[in-house]
Amino acid sequence: MIRRREIVMGFMAGALAAPLRAFAQGKDPILIGVTGPLTGQYAQYGAQWKKGFDLALDEINASGGINGRPLAYLFEDSQSDPRQTVTIARKYVADERIVVEVGDFSSAASMAASPIYQAAGLVQFGFSNSHPDFTKGGDYVWSNAVNQKDEMPLLADFVRDLGLKKVAILHLNNDWGRTAKDLLVEAIKQRGGEVVGSEAYLADEKDFRSAIVRARSANPDSIALISYYPDGAQLTRQIRQAGITQPIIAGGSIYSPKFLELGGADVNGVLTTVPFFPGDPRPQVQNFVKAFEAKFKEEPDAYNGRAYDTFILLAAVMKQFGIERKSIKEGLSKIKDVPSVVYGKVTFDTETRRVANPFVSRIEVKNGKWAAYEGGKVTR
Repeated sequence: MIRRREIVMGFMAGALAAPLRAFAQGKDPILIGVTGPLTGQYAQYGAQWKKGFDLALDEINASGGINGRPLAYLFEDSQSDPRQTVTIARKYVADERIVVEVGDFSSAASMAASPIYQAAGLVQFGFSNSHPDFTKGGDYVWSNAVNQKDEMPLLADFVRDLGLKKVAILHLNNDWGRTAKDLLVEAIKQRGGEVVGSEAYLADEKDFRSAIVRARSANPDSIALISYYPDGAQLTRQIRQAGITQPIIAGGSIYSPKFLELGGADVNGVLTTVPFFPGDPRPQVQNFVKAFEAKFKEEPDAYNGRAYDTFILLAAVMKQFGIERKSIKEGLSKIKDVPSVVYGKVTFDTETRRVANPFVSRIEVKNGKWAAYEGGKVTR
């Protein structure tokens, strides 16, 4: 507990100090409350978020902040644990300085806290929460993540276009993973394919050999993974070590530099779909990539882009509709065509409280790097 508090307090100091220097004394910052993993098995995601947030703040505050006031954020480390998100939610709704909450990483962790945010009238903005039930938590629950109901059919399109017909699925055994698996099974069937096997695993598992043997015995022509980057990388390594050479197609949640680092040469050829890819030639994307590389000396990934987009979006809402909690909720339903490095422009479907008409890019691991999938044979 002491270690976590030190991490959070140190991060808060860094997040608040830089933007305040650019404004006159007496200009109190407008605060976004972030909850997500800074420690634990998903800590890399929190680190990726932070870089995207910080780049967005540089731009927002350099252009005058929110109508003359600086924008800043507090980041509480939840480890993406539902018990922690509930505790943090109670803290945030009681803190009048916080005008909107962003996070958590997993849908399960976010949904555990949704009733608290909804009851208090504080927008919960889950920018990585793809579970189709997430935004059903109430009219204060919003997301700019691709809904699993949209993502899984797009992944099934990829499977079909690769000419694959017999798929074995390995999926994380939690609500998010089971829901995604069910949606993918249905989407593959609708496209003329067949799911010949489905194996679940727990988040803390390290040895997947039994599940892999059972999947192989179903004689698939491909393997689909519904995983995060740590388990996805280990699964892929063990699949290849078992001598299975069939193509591996995974949900976009594996997309991270850490997937490459943890998987090594074994992840070459893995395919996925993502809403953001730095190789996208759109000028808006390339301008973001250049700014990110200048600040952090590395290429951005999807979670950097999502985090950046989220703060740019929320700042646009605040500038146009105000900083009161209710005003932010109402502004999300009214704002139109906000520039987005992920989607081009963002307008919300007010029924689902998600981005209208999302799209994704197809990518693969090629020679140890993420690359645009250009069709044809997968490179391993």
